[in-house]
Amino acid sequence: MVKIADIELPDFPLLLAPMEDVSDPPFRALCKEQGADVVYTEFISSEGLIRDAAKSVIKLDIYEKERPVGIQIFGAELDSMLQAVDIVEKSNPDIIDINFGCPVKKVVCKNAGAGILRDIPLMVKLTEAMVKRTKLPVTVKTRLGWDTPSIKIVEVAERLQDVGIKAISIHGRTRVQMYKGEADWKPIAQVKNNPRMHIPVFGNGDVDTPEAAVRMRDDYGLDGAMIGRASIGNPWFFKQVKHYFKTGTHLSLPTMEERVEAARRHLQMAIDWKGEKLGVFETRRHYTNYFKGIPHFKEYRMKMVTSDESADVFAAFDEVLEKFGDFQFA
Repeated sequence: MVKIADIELPDFPLLLAPMEDVSDPPFRALCKEQGADVVYTEFISSEGLIRDAAKSVIKLDIYEKERPVGIQIFGAELDSMLQAVDIVEKSNPDIIDINFGCPVKKVVCKNAGAGILRDIPLMVKLTEAMVKRTKLPVTVKTRLGWDTPSIKIVEVAERLQDVGIKAISIHGRTRVQMYKGEADWKPIAQVKNNPRMHIPVFGNGDVDTPEAAVRMRDDYGLDGAMIGRASIGNPWFFKQVKHYFKTGTHLSLPTMEERVEAARRHLQMAIDWKGEKLGVFETRRHYTNYFKGIPHFKEYRMKMVTSDESADVFAAFDEVLEKFGDFQFA
């Protein structure tokens, strides 16, 4: 069993990573149904929260069926981060997560996200203050370092643990790498193998097959895996990994009917939550993976990703089921 504070999780839990415009309530619900053990919200700007910005505030919506769920916030100003903690607490999540890993320029240039990896003392100071501010367990998601020469993740993780975090998720790339090259899990294993570490250490980056999850567990000895890009348009990934853990065999891929049904539910939940326009727009990125591998599919994919009316997208789903209903995914 793995525990984040008093939250009990199964051996080698699978966590849905916080992803902007992806990890919203509709998608989190689908992933939870398919075996995700912990889900995290999209990352939320502390400055946006304290200004009551609508785009930030709506991301605080969580639902009982998602639990345990973590709300992730980012920022670099102490007062703003503390005020954000107070606001987040009112949504009653199970976990507050701090984003010290986002590599996007508009975040980094404000010294937030992975930008703070250039100022480890500030990183530790912010974390300590936030831990003291709340009774909820605080976790951290970060990267190996700013660049390869500055990697000190073993020391950083230990210092964050010492000021009170209850778990750490580490992406196996530096900020300079962005998402290029291969994730390096060896430094994450060094964090786990540090005899002073006693909190869960979760790995992130390139866990894109069940076999990769097994390697992270068995070869690197980590406590769990945080799944990001592999889950986009593929909420079944969590179930597939767990089946492989249990049997050593691959679960049959979802049928066309199951894919269309998931895409329908996803779109409808998105519309119900954020309205027609945003619901249609922000669900588009999932369709390529929902229907990956189907030959001569471009015409239908274009309808899904260019239509502004949900009725047109639902009609495209109907066409796909009618034309490709017997397609066998391999």
